[in-house]
Formats: sequence, C-alpha cells, structure tokens
Amino acid sequence: MGGNGWGTMGGMSAPTPAELLETLPLNTRVVVRSRIDGGFTDALGRLLACGDGKCTVETRRGPVVVALSDVVAAKRVPEPPSRRPAPPADS
Repeated sequence: MGGNGWGTMGGMSAPTPAELLETLPLNTRVVVRSRIDGGFTDALGRLLACGDGKCTVETRRGPVVVALSDVVAAKRVPEPPSRRPAPPADS
C-alpha cells in the first residue's frame, strides 16, 4: 500500500484530510496542515472538536480553530515520548 501517513493518498478508498478529521475520535493526537496567507502552518495537539466546517486542535499554545476547507493534510500522530526525570543535583 504505502504512503506517508498524511491523509492525502490517492485512490478511492483514502479519505480526504477533512474526512479523516471528521471520523477520528475526539481527543486523538493529530497534526493538521492548513493554508494560511503566504504558505502553510501546522497545528499539533489533541482534536477537541470537528464539525460545521471547522476543527479545533488543543495545542501547547492553546486551542487552534482550522477551517476544514483550508486543511491540506492531516494525520494521527503517536503520543510524545515520556520525559526523563532530571538527574539529581550534586550537593
């Protein structure tokens, strides 16, 4: 099959990026690439809502609302790696 994981693979069975977002369970960790003036931007975080032509992703900087018509790619992403505990301070 192949592909890069983004919801942009060709063929009749692959959903569009917007369709993928609409079918993913809420709270799924995603990255959403969308068109902005002058290029593209990514929103990485938890899918909070999707409907009425938009989706909301909870990022580190707060919620980001993206119009589904601006989405060019989207995919589910794994959880971030666990943070290692800080080494003990030398006394």
